Amino acid sequence: MTSSDERHIPVMRQRCLDLLAPALKQPGAVVVDCTLGLGGHSEALLAAFPEARLIALDRDPVALKLAGERLAPYGDRATLVHAVYDELPGVLDRLGTPRVQGILFDLGVSSMQLDEADRGFAYAQDAPLDMRMDQTTGISAADVLNTYPPGELVRILRAYGEEKQAKRIVEAVVRERAKEPFSNSARLVEVIREALPQAAKRTGGNPAKRTFQALRIEVNGELAVLERAVPAAVDALAVGGRIAVLSYHSLEDRLVKQVFAAGAANTAPPGLPVVPERYQPRLRLLTRGAELPTEEEVAENRRAAPARLRGAERIREVQDV
Repeated sequence: MTSSDERHIPVMRQRCLDLLAPALKQPGAVVVDCTLGLGGHSEALLAAFPEARLIALDRDPVALKLAGERLAPYGDRATLVHAVYDELPGVLDRLGTPRVQGILFDLGVSSMQLDEADRGFAYAQDAPLDMRMDQTTGISAADVLNTYPPGELVRILRAYGEEKQAKRIVEAVVRERAKEPFSNSARLVEVIREALPQAAKRTGGNPAKRTFQALRIEVNGELAVLERAVPAAVDALAVGGRIAVLSYHSLEDRLVKQVFAAGAANTAPPGLPVVPERYQPRLRLLTRGAELPTEEEVAENRRAAPARLRGAERIREVQDV
């Protein structure tokens, strides 16, 4: 296993630091890394803001161990917690830190999960079809493929993979699983390849990419978790606090965009001559749309290519309406 800092280049690191900086320069600031991974962003935050304390969450015990080694030089400035990011309110409550100054999400699969073949995330190498970010709990991708009804599999591939050929792929999967249950990724890739019409194989990279994305999202409940996590994170921000979210596909980015847009909107009934404070926006958007990585960064780190970054600042408390 390579060391954590050798194989992990944090995506849009400097831009994330710049977005969060105004909120984290004050002494006693607390920043939450909701997706610790191998600790690249967390390390950058601790180094850039020497007065800040870090709380970092990850559902993957292996990532927590590796990141813990990486962040050990920062001592008690870093608190690492085994939790999924929608558990943020409970974590902050336990730590006696109900409000924080900065929050970062780097969504999707961590470099470590992609690089460790036996996790089954990467379609480019043969591995057990697992795909659980926390291998101590839940069902695997093989369980989903072998046990879900065909209609449910089609729904998942369409909704989470935006796969136009979902029906063809599922028909082939159902045929094959009747002969022998799926256990490894190479067989699934082959079944997908054979199921697709020639034209579909020529576009958009590896033909298995969308199916693997859909299975991963289903196995880890990613979109449901994100739907709960982003509003909870906004609620946890102190006034003047800032949040930055890196997403890697349109489904994630759309959810983040919707939460930020709702927070930045005026909610007053039409026609009021003066808008009471409780109807005024509680967020200020810090990015115009979603920001993309630079060409230089993508050249240095191909995993940055699909990244979309959005940021917002909490500008007022919410009053009871």
